Amino acid sequence: MNTPNSQPPNKFIQWIKSSITARMFMVGFLTLILLIPLFFVQNLIEERAQRQQEVVAEINEKWGEEVLVYGPVLKIPYTLPVKKTVQNPGTKTFETLVTEEEHIAYFFPEQLNLKTQVNPEIKSRSIYKTTVYNSETHFEGSFAVPDFSDAPGEPVQILWEKARVLFQTSNLKGVNKQVKINLNGTSYLFTSKFEQRVGKSLDAVELFMMESTAIKPESLPQESKVSFTMDLHINGSQQIQFIPIGKTTEAQITSDWETNNFTGNFLPYNQDKLEGKGFDAKWRVLDINRPFPQEFFISLPTLNAYAFGVNFMIPVDEYQKSERTAKYGFLVIGLTFLIFFLIQTLSKIGIHPFQYLMIGLALIMFYTLLISISEHSNYLNAYLVASVAVVLLISLYARSILKNIKFPVFIGLSLTLLYSFIYVIIQLESYALLVGSIGLFIILALVMYVSRKIDWNS
Repeated sequence: MNTPNSQPPNKFIQWIKSSITARMFMVGFLTLILLIPLFFVQNLIEERAQRQQEVVAEINEKWGEEVLVYGPVLKIPYTLPVKKTVQNPGTKTFETLVTEEEHIAYFFPEQLNLKTQVNPEIKSRSIYKTTVYNSETHFEGSFAVPDFSDAPGEPVQILWEKARVLFQTSNLKGVNKQVKINLNGTSYLFTSKFEQRVGKSLDAVELFMMESTAIKPESLPQESKVSFTMDLHINGSQQIQFIPIGKTTEAQITSDWETNNFTGNFLPYNQDKLEGKGFDAKWRVLDINRPFPQEFFISLPTLNAYAFGVNFMIPVDEYQKSERTAKYGFLVIGLTFLIFFLIQTLSKIGIHPFQYLMIGLALIMFYTLLISISEHSNYLNAYLVASVAVVLLISLYARSILKNIKFPVFIGLSLTLLYSFIYVIIQLESYALLVGSIGLFIILALVMYVSRKIDWNS
């Protein structure tokens, strides 16, 4: 019997408390509702990651972007006979005239040796960091006597006086010293060559041309091969790569950067490349190893896909790890609610839907704490702080709900194991799926074991 000041119990709440089916639907509905703030958290992570990329791109653009080197290449014009049929205006007869049409041939070095010293450093702006570097590359090699046998016709004349040396790089802004090439003891200065570009290059990296001044006859391989040397001093970021255009290309890249990542179409051959501090990597690429010849008679092709080199980007991506962690948010919320559901069902202790909602929001706060702390520390520290804070918060809140100590302790231990399990999965790469599947199987088995005592007819 109700007293005058008492209110009748809420029938909906009473139904949820008394019906297992109703509690199951309520828990499932709240889990789906909490996917909305979880979705916004994932968008926040993506937004912060995009902001990081914008800041890194701005730093790299001012310092010097990634470096791709293509050259040196010997450019030799030549003429081919062209027959044209014209009408004689006087006799009204047709005559065949032979004229000369100029073409250009491109010849790659017979031998190309390069040694590169890269000195990286970390640049920061606000909370964001990126890797930049200055590099010094010494080129040595030789050009063989040009072979015009594969030209589209028999050359009438080779225009040696118009011969030049071409050199291409993706980062003209980063060049910090004049670029010269020494051919048979004579130096020739490179200058930028303007090229009208329509649209963007098909490759991710666009190359810009430099061309030498006129080459003296004694510096050209007209009768015998000529040797060359040149130096390139250039600032860059992210990575440095070279295209192996020599008939034999030998390269050596050294640096004190420890978190290296060899990239491109060819890998270093020396086994001791990572001994000591930094790395000392060596490559040897033969013409038979790549699918292009030593000379071209139509145009200079784009060969970016065959480059090799080293990537200096900072390998630890806190945003990527946070994004992967957030993808397990549905699993964490679902399993945590399942623990409270089983405790409520087995112990007959009432838990209000609002209390479930507060627990779910506490679980969502883990991800905002994780992303905000990781921007000022490393991922491990952020994960520890965020997980400890959330586990303590939910355990203390459970103590006030469940009115005893054993259930909050069990919940705290369960959440600790769950967050530890997810951290291990995030760290793994090759075995993440295997470990995750085994872990979920064990969790399912435990739930089946505990739930066997529940009277589902109540």
